[in-house]
Amino acid sequence: MTNLNRIKNNSYLRELADSGSLSFKKMIQPLFVVEGLANREELPSLLGTFRDTEKTILKQMEEDMKHGINHFLLFTVPKQKSDTEFPTDFFSRCIQTIKSEFPSCFLWLDTCLCSLTTHGHCGHVDADGVIDNDKSVKTLSMLALQYAEAGADGIAPSDMMDGRVFSHRQILDSNGFRHIPIMSYSTKFKSNLYGPFRGAADSSPKFGDRSTYQLDIRDRETAIRSSVRDAQEGADLLMLKPGITSLDLIHEIKIQTKLPVGAYQVSGEYASINLLSANGFLKREDGLIETWQVFRRAGVSFLITYAAREAQRLFI
Repeated sequence: MTNLNRIKNNSYLRELADSGSLSFKKMIQPLFVVEGLANREELPSLLGTFRDTEKTILKQMEEDMKHGINHFLLFTVPKQKSDTEFPTDFFSRCIQTIKSEFPSCFLWLDTCLCSLTTHGHCGHVDADGVIDNDKSVKTLSMLALQYAEAGADGIAPSDMMDGRVFSHRQILDSNGFRHIPIMSYSTKFKSNLYGPFRGAADSSPKFGDRSTYQLDIRDRETAIRSSVRDAQEGADLLMLKPGITSLDLIHEIKIQTKLPVGAYQVSGEYASINLLSANGFLKREDGLIETWQVFRRAGVSFLITYAAREAQRLFI
């Protein structure tokens, strides 16, 4: 099954991929579920966003679906960090419970190691502190398969390891999950705008930075090639991050790949609107609408935003 056929055969994917204008129906709500958390924790800089327990996330999703949100991007945060053993029972339990409670939602699972490992990097690190790309891809693909087996509707690899989309597609296809789409973080820059997310996902690197695998913000050509490569490796949807600082790439990537291209309004972008509003420099809702109109003008097919749950009320 080709990437375009997966889109044609799934009404949820057709909705995201539709060439029509951006609307609340084409927005994806990020969610954080934290293993062993006693009570949900509000994230002050990400207004309306929480680190949820396995129970409170169900109440949140119920409310979100009442407000027209059908697509969710789930980040799972384990209680204990490890560089070798990951709590797949926790991951599977979360996915199975959500899909049992809300079978009609479309649940995307982020695949990355940053919130799972002791060092906070997106892949395995060798004794010299260097990313082991091949080992990382193998582990990430096994996680993608486990997510699919547990009931995930789609896989969203965010790690930026070389070859991970091809590897994910191979392992999914060979295990009976040819229908599972891949929404790739295909152009993801090493940015200063991810800070609030790293607090929510407990994923800050303990040493160094991510410049060896995330993209240089100055390098337009490599950024475009990265998305083209992921399309060739089998991605169904492409996504750029951070959103606002990637607007100039959306049209060119759509032209070269012929695939739907979306953006992630990342935590720093969203937090800046909240902070400006809290200090009386703008009206929060007006700030959100303005940025969404800019994404619409740029031609995004879909948008991941922490305020997706408000979009039906604010943005048609």
